[in-house]
Amino acid sequence: MRRHFLATATVAVAALSLAACGTTEPSSDDSSASKPAEKITLTDAKGTKVTLDGPATKVVATEWNVVEDLVSLGVAPVGVADVKGYTAWNTAAPLTGDTKDIGTRGEPSIDTVAALAPDLVVATSDLSPAVVKQLRKVAPVLELTAADAADQIGTMTEGLDLIAKATGKEAQADTLKKDFEASVAEGKKALADAGLGGAEIASADGYVASNQVSIRAYTSGSLLGAVNERLGLKNAWTVEGDKSYGLATTDVEGLTGLGDVQFAYVANDVDGDAFTGPLAKNAVWKSLPFVKDGNVHRLPDGVWMFGGPRSMEAYIDSLVAALTK
Repeated sequence: MRRHFLATATVAVAALSLAACGTTEPSSDDSSASKPAEKITLTDAKGTKVTLDGPATKVVATEWNVVEDLVSLGVAPVGVADVKGYTAWNTAAPLTGDTKDIGTRGEPSIDTVAALAPDLVVATSDLSPAVVKQLRKVAPVLELTAADAADQIGTMTEGLDLIAKATGKEAQADTLKKDFEASVAEGKKALADAGLGGAEIASADGYVASNQVSIRAYTSGSLLGAVNERLGLKNAWTVEGDKSYGLATTDVEGLTGLGDVQFAYVANDVDGDAFTGPLAKNAVWKSLPFVKDGNVHRLPDGVWMFGGPRSMEAYIDSLVAALTK
């Protein structure tokens, strides 16, 4: 739409110039205005070269962090995996317009994607190679690293930059990164001013399976853990997380070694709250120092723990508000 408008405006201006000069010879600008968009060649996280005819505008996204990046950059994806889930879990970058649900994040519908005739499909390394191979028959596929416990924030921004280059939104990406850094600086100062600089924190979420509560620990290798440390907080978890997401799983007894910490957890009414539900009457849970001291903080719904800069800004805002209230 924008390219059409600009092309129309160029023709109109050229016509006015010709009339004023009293000649019908074409101006030198006409040839440049009619030039096709230059091809864009990228190397994705898997080392695959991806060539586009120009900035992608019809984009399909198979993972929620990718969806968030597109929306934050000003690109409305035409297809998204699990629209309902994204809407519930990521409110930092809400979808607008008519977005087609392409299925689950692990098994998108190839037929649905093909019907959308996208310029580009953006996926992550979590998607199986077999599915990626099928998607490549439909459109160019840009694969991003889903997560890397060695450098979560760097991985987050590298993915954002790749999407920005593919869609011609590099200036917007620079703004997003600057906003994130400003949010970190403001959050760190607010915590320090409240006497919480260096405070120990345990970020977590929880779920119930077979009547047992499992608690997922966000270690220092997780994205939330990395952001916590940037805020000047100390990660209280001593368990080792996985190499991709920096996550570890424990039970309520595993919380007894945390001591007197700030315990901040993420939940969503759509999936329930294991901490105010099954754990609320658990004797071990009630005996924990941070529970007794009222240092348990549920963060607002819609803070996506594995998102992009906008989600991390929302996390910082909600965490600082919870710890300093």
